[in-house]
Amino acid sequence: MENFRNMKKLLSYPLSILAYSWFIFFICLFQPIQWICFNIFGYQAHKKSVDILNFFTILSLYFIFSKVEIENRELIPEGKPLIFVANHQGLFDIIGMGWFLQKFHLKYVSKIELGKGIPSISYNLNHGGSVLIDRNDPKQALPALKKMSEYIEMNCRSVVIYPEGTRTRDGEPKPFAASGLKILCKYAPSAYVVPVTINNSWKIFRYGNFPLGIGNPVKFSVHEPMKVSEYDFNTLFEKTEQAIITDIIN
Repeated sequence: MENFRNMKKLLSYPLSILAYSWFIFFICLFQPIQWICFNIFGYQAHKKSVDILNFFTILSLYFIFSKVEIENRELIPEGKPLIFVANHQGLFDIIGMGWFLQKFHLKYVSKIELGKGIPSISYNLNHGGSVLIDRNDPKQALPALKKMSEYIEMNCRSVVIYPEGTRTRDGEPKPFAASGLKILCKYAPSAYVVPVTINNSWKIFRYGNFPLGIGNPVKFSVHEPMKVSEYDFNTLFEKTEQAIITDIIN
């Protein structure tokens, strides 16, 4: 068994180079494409460019014999403001949700560090309607989250929040923070909270950023949506957290 694991890791080196080459090529290619779409053709064109980018970048997983799937997508209500709440295991959490849930116009609550230096990804976070949070400055976060809540409430769009705050490196969920979700619920009272469990995404980065883990099927599981106005926040938060973490498989 140990020999098999060692061979698997050895094989992952050349496959990881291929996967990274594919990924980097497309995020660099779509940086100017996004700029043109956003500045010349507007929101819808920019969103379509991001959808296509998500398609190509998620294909990089095939180089490491991995795939991504989603279940229970049919549970998600359409034409409503949505707050997707998920555990966080790695980069492909964001790309996978962006691809599979593209019709819901996803925006992200993301750490401010991702807002610069990453081709395409930083551009989309800065210009696609997402919120960049400085985790060391709560005063900056509160009005930004309030503005996001009012935006999804008014436009019937969606936001994704990872209440662990940072990705787990072993699949074990970290404690969920309630503050960000509480603000989103307060100012988007007609929204639905949609819990999503992500499994196996952490295994892609089990060795760090290089090499990538191979042969890991990433799975997104959508749980029953809950209308914000039908629950007090503490009950809603507890039910959301439990739905997510009880479905995590390591």
